[in-house]
Amino acid sequence: MCGILGYTNCITNNQNVIENMLKKITHRGPDDQGYYQDNHISLGMRRLSIIDLNCGKQPIFNEDKSLILVFNGEIYNYQNLKNKLISLGHIFTTNSDSEVIIHGYEEYGNNVVNHLRGMFAFAIYNLHTNSLYIARDIFGIKPLFYTIVNKQLIFASEIKALFEYPGIEKIFNEDCLASYLAFQYNPLTETFYKGIFQLLPAHYLEFNDTLKLTHYFKLKYNINSHLSENKAIRLIETTMKDSIDKHQLADVEMGAFLSGGIDSSYLTANSQVKKTFSIGFENPQCNELPLVKEFSQQLKIENYQKTITKEEFWQSVPTILKILDEPVADPSIIPLYHLSKLASQHVKVVLSGEGADELFGGYNIYQTPLTLAPTKVIPFYIRKKIKNILLKSNYNFKGKQYLIRAGQTVEERFIGNAFIFQNNELNKLIKPQHHIYQPQILTTPYYREVAQYDDITKMQYIDLNFWLRGDILRKADHISMANSLEVRVPYLDKEVWLMSSTLPTQLRVNKKATKYIFRKTAAKSLPPKNTQRKKLGFPVPINEWLKEEQYYQQIKELFNGPIAQKYFNCDYLNELLDNHFQNIHNNARKIWTVYIFIIWYHYNFN
Repeated sequence: MCGILGYTNCITNNQNVIENMLKKITHRGPDDQGYYQDNHISLGMRRLSIIDLNCGKQPIFNEDKSLILVFNGEIYNYQNLKNKLISLGHIFTTNSDSEVIIHGYEEYGNNVVNHLRGMFAFAIYNLHTNSLYIARDIFGIKPLFYTIVNKQLIFASEIKALFEYPGIEKIFNEDCLASYLAFQYNPLTETFYKGIFQLLPAHYLEFNDTLKLTHYFKLKYNINSHLSENKAIRLIETTMKDSIDKHQLADVEMGAFLSGGIDSSYLTANSQVKKTFSIGFENPQCNELPLVKEFSQQLKIENYQKTITKEEFWQSVPTILKILDEPVADPSIIPLYHLSKLASQHVKVVLSGEGADELFGGYNIYQTPLTLAPTKVIPFYIRKKIKNILLKSNYNFKGKQYLIRAGQTVEERFIGNAFIFQNNELNKLIKPQHHIYQPQILTTPYYREVAQYDDITKMQYIDLNFWLRGDILRKADHISMANSLEVRVPYLDKEVWLMSSTLPTQLRVNKKATKYIFRKTAAKSLPPKNTQRKKLGFPVPINEWLKEEQYYQQIKELFNGPIAQKYFNCDYLNELLDNHFQNIHNNARKIWTVYIFIIWYHYNFN
């Protein structure tokens, strides 16, 4: 696991520039540093040693030194791939997984990415052609950001490193604001900094004076409608066992994140880890630690726990926003930070349950199409008229939101697991001189790709392409690596995806349960307490905290300060805050989303 960076020219103070860039990502690899520079290219890396501790240094060269690699990630099929490449005549000098990439590139060219099973972001420079090839894994587990300055490409694992390159300025990208307020993260390819982009998952980039992007892999469903429950259970068991085994490949001790939920419990019970790590709050409704302790005792494994205080939570916000580079308004990031910090004191690598909900249908919201089914006896144009009337009404009653959803298509109502500010609310919130980018503009092309499928499958596909990369994996990578901890995600494995993509919708989500067939599979190795619980996520009691005078006043001041006045209708912000404080309406997520933006903006542009 590493942090990588580079740029395609030689500049004044060349060595100082790359060393300053590397300092910004030291946390991603505290064990070692390496770089290569000539008149055409500078490549650097920071290393967290996991495999081949003594010989896996980077940059790595091929046999004739014509290709140079810097790599961030893990390749889980590297041993089989290495044997194949050796049989084809390639000569290896290390036992690291990194080296299969550079020899694989010699053998397969740009298609090397389709031979790799793992998480990765890497760059290969060809000294003969002065061309650069950069690729990112199919889910976007490992990050990569880039920009162009004076016709030169500059890239890095984290945005903060790019600002050490001369000529790259911090300029606020206003186009991100409305999208962020809807999604709770930035879903755009361009970041919150003008001219700085992310390389999207399943894409590779070629640069030789000009830039070319290629989408090399698409998440396509291949549903087998005849698949029985028993056959599906056997498929999940076999595929997950293989993935968990592959993800435990390391030369250092591993642990696992463990909550009271099904995903992390299944990984822990079916792996060989002996140390697990858990987090909780003082609020008993947001504390799974007693359940975790009981489960750990049953497995006879160590469990390290931490209870986060309210004060620790709020004090952590500025630190976490600096780590993330861009604002992400998912409250679970704060407990994840403390969890990663706890785990890093004991191990270098942990298994974690990201991706199970997106692949197997775990979010409660995926049952919405089933709960709305009875309304289909009413013609849609009538439901739509009712929706329009209710949206204009200030009168609230039980069932109002249900009727509104019934008058919307899935393409209108669902942009991902979070939809913070609806379109009509964005118009109230953002001052008219600032651009409002409606979220459906982004999701519509993805809905077209799965137009033939049912609404539940469509929702999963949107989350796989937006929520997963923008929220779940962004926080998992940046927060864990800030603590020099590698997080491995066995559910987000190419083979697991190919298997899960065949599952019929009713085996993923039905009226009985979300993640239905995975729960039945997990029940063979887990107690009912773990498999039958509803999805909780990382429960954080911000709803209650925002009703406390201390935090109400703190946010009130920000909501009437200069940053809020610059971008927002402060009267509307105050209305949201006061209605929440007075227990009229739960606006916690809306308040938190704006609050996070203001704090982030303050540290970056004030």
